[in-house]
Amino acid sequence: MNAEIIAVGSELLTPDRLDTNSLFLTGRLNMLGIRVSRKAIVGDQPGDIRDAFSEALHRAEIVISTGGLGPTLDDQTREAVSGLLGLALKLDQETLQHIRERFERMSRAMPEINVRQAMVPEGAEILPNPRGTAPGLWLETRGRFIILLPGPPNEMEGIFEQEVVRRLARHSPGTRLVKREIRVTGMGESHLEELIAPIYTSYPNVETTILAGQGEIQIHPRMWSADAEAARQTLDELTGKIEVALGEHIFSTDGESFEKVVAAALVANHATIATAESCTGGLVAERLTRVPGSSAYFISGVVCYSNEAKTALAGVPGEVIAAHGAVSSEVAIRLAEGIRRRSGATLGIGITGIAGPDGGAPEKPVGTVHIALAAENKTRESRFVFPGDRERVCWQASQVALDWVRRHFPPGLRGAN
Repeated sequence: MNAEIIAVGSELLTPDRLDTNSLFLTGRLNMLGIRVSRKAIVGDQPGDIRDAFSEALHRAEIVISTGGLGPTLDDQTREAVSGLLGLALKLDQETLQHIRERFERMSRAMPEINVRQAMVPEGAEILPNPRGTAPGLWLETRGRFIILLPGPPNEMEGIFEQEVVRRLARHSPGTRLVKREIRVTGMGESHLEELIAPIYTSYPNVETTILAGQGEIQIHPRMWSADAEAARQTLDELTGKIEVALGEHIFSTDGESFEKVVAAALVANHATIATAESCTGGLVAERLTRVPGSSAYFISGVVCYSNEAKTALAGVPGEVIAAHGAVSSEVAIRLAEGIRRRSGATLGIGITGIAGPDGGAPEKPVGTVHIALAAENKTRESRFVFPGDRERVCWQASQVALDWVRRHFPPGLRGAN
């Protein structure tokens, strides 16, 4: 079975609101073996809503909408769908009583405008809403299922879980979606495609999507099958071949975030870490500490923008800065070694560079970053010239630094991925 999702609301066509409801619905529908083939966002105009439903009903067996069931005049989903299907709207007294009682519990009189929420298309099944005033509605027409849900996420999710799942389960096929999420860092999308395209294209029953993101690439193999165990075996085989092709560039095969993978490696090795950052402004430290339980491995972090701060906080000798410049291999190394020594951490990270948009020179253009990782007996350092704006330069620098931490440990000692 396939479904289409229609998000109703003019606010969703502005930069102020995101349609998060469709993400929830897609995940739950996939778990029921229902494929989402399209999503649409339409404003509050009745004609646009009606057209969206009309088009979706020609393509999909299930059409689910969110929004447009409120009490105000711009909430037009009920009216638009009723008009499209030629159904009269009738006042449902039980629903109206539920709305009145909800207002009474809040010690408020129900505004007369809320009566609109008790208007139900003829033949529709009412889906009770314990978290709000607008009920959901279930309609069946010409072998199609139409499900109207309110827009507030907590109300929509409650109705879907309590009322919609069991109804859809009765009609859902035995097919289920089985998927993997492989995450990669340290290589470009084109190079990755060259390496793995011959692998995933040899599995015609597997849908493989490649998504390039900030500092990483995600590979999503997905398979619809009535035999979930056979599908899992197929995806395990495909994932294994991709792992061989990409090697250490893969940091997760189960969708785990980069920060959690690095944290797991530190914890598994009983290692601690400290950071001394200039151009990244504490981004590496922030990413290391966004994982719950980070106090187990993160000791301290300093942001040392000025030359004086580099000396005072990380122990970089002033004569080193004077001789080589603040943006240099020598300073990055001293930052990493100094913060490791002063904090007593297992590992120290040092970063210095020119994030831009100003401050570059021919010998040190904008995007130049020196990164160092200090351990007890060895310090690693490299110079990079990252492309992009200030934010992108800083993020790429933090990604390289964290990837060095991950790769510092032997593959078998990096924790679960």
